[in-house]
Amino acid sequence: MGRRATVLCGAALVVAGTLTAVPAEASAPPAAPLTWKKCGTAKYPTLQCASLKVPLDHAAPKGRTITLALSRVPHTAKTYQGPLLVNPGGPGGSGLALAGHVASALPKTVAAQYDVVGFDPRGVGRSRPALDCRPTHFAPVRPDSVPSTPWVERANLLRAEEFARACGEKYADVLPYIDTVSAARDLDLIRAALGAPRISYFGYSYGTYLGAVYAKLFPQRVRRAVLDSVVDPTGVWYDDNLAQDIAFDDRHRAFLAWVARHDRTYRLGTDPARVEERWYALRTALARTPAGGTVGPAELEDTFLPGGYYDGYWPQLAHAFAAYANDRDDGPLVEAYRRFGAADEAAGNGYSVYAAVQCRDAAWPRDWHRWRADNWAAHTKAPFMTWNNAWYNAPCAFWPTKALKPVDVTNTKVPPVLIFQATGDAATPYQGAVTVHRRLAGSRLVVEQGGGNHAVTLGGNSCLDRHLARYLADGTLPRGSGEADATCAASPAPKPATAKTTKSTTRGTELHDLVGVRP
Repeated sequence: MGRRATVLCGAALVVAGTLTAVPAEASAPPAAPLTWKKCGTAKYPTLQCASLKVPLDHAAPKGRTITLALSRVPHTAKTYQGPLLVNPGGPGGSGLALAGHVASALPKTVAAQYDVVGFDPRGVGRSRPALDCRPTHFAPVRPDSVPSTPWVERANLLRAEEFARACGEKYADVLPYIDTVSAARDLDLIRAALGAPRISYFGYSYGTYLGAVYAKLFPQRVRRAVLDSVVDPTGVWYDDNLAQDIAFDDRHRAFLAWVARHDRTYRLGTDPARVEERWYALRTALARTPAGGTVGPAELEDTFLPGGYYDGYWPQLAHAFAAYANDRDDGPLVEAYRRFGAADEAAGNGYSVYAAVQCRDAAWPRDWHRWRADNWAAHTKAPFMTWNNAWYNAPCAFWPTKALKPVDVTNTKVPPVLIFQATGDAATPYQGAVTVHRRLAGSRLVVEQGGGNHAVTLGGNSCLDRHLARYLADGTLPRGSGEADATCAASPAPKPATAKTTKSTTRGTELHDLVGVRP
């Protein structure tokens, strides 16, 4: 689910997946034509930018407006297939640069037939207003994420309460309208402003849920839709996050097993269980003395969490782990934290929107005893990030707005949707894709068998990318049957490396930096 793909919250537990009546949209004024201006970068020189005013409250279209930031790479071919809107997930992810990436990563003959359009959803990035509830929320060193004492638990609870309170104080007039249904209605106003009777859509992670909700509200306005790394709509959002905890632990253990296979490089042992012991010993050591004064246990988890999104990060993470465990050299670990775990300038905004959307979208338990019991139960099975994830989402237990009910995305009216999923995805576990496949009539599911990466298309797997290109070119769908309609082999595991500056340089890294992992 996006820059730290995790959040959950609400006001009382709701049976996940129940259909709710989506409020009807009042008649909106005709959209003014968009004014596109050049905003190209060295990497994406043909990018153009524009802005669009939309109602804050779609039930009051003539009331207060907010502004959405848009980007596009315009089509260049004589054959024009309309706009392709792209979303990187989150919620809280900026999609402006993703338009450039998608346009450059697709085959030129396909990309040239579309206006590839990115956007910052309401509250995000260059859209206005942009939320940032508490900019120092992730400043190191945070309390240990595992609440092994009442004091540690209370310290973490106070952080969650303070964040929710800050959001309520700064954005009381905006928070009731930061949710997935409102963002989906924004998409349709973008469509209207583009002058398109229908749009095509390409969403990653949380963007798959946004796309499914849009298709539920406006099935007749969908031309083609691609959903990559799919959110389970029946677990929005409390249950989805508990499922994430198990899946991330599996991926972390896969990383540790990879380290064990490369003992000649990392010298941490050939037995994965022994390597795991050494990783948790590292965590214990950092609880006593944070590395560089900045990397304690919570920051360590933040640093290694991206390894669950993309295997290409494993060499640098393994080098940092080995340097500290073998030589007490914390330099590589601090550097890895700066790259993978530290909150950047956009993190406060992304996290604020993430919390605002997920805490508003669906009800979360308000009784902390429920959180405590569920997360300790998950922690016994999956200690890697269960409590880290719980605190990331804990503001939802104190959120100042009432919760909506999840949208049932079951759809028999939308054109055939193409779904991509890796079987070992941690951020959006595999079952979510199966569930959506069953609920979208005529959809097709392409599986990266054995793959553990999140966001699998346009990330280096040519088999998956061929299915994507065919579908966007002329609507061609795989014709398989059963749970999956087509399968592709997973990309090869990364090779070990020891250099302090070890970094992935594949297209996959660019994609995963854009899709993002949580701060």
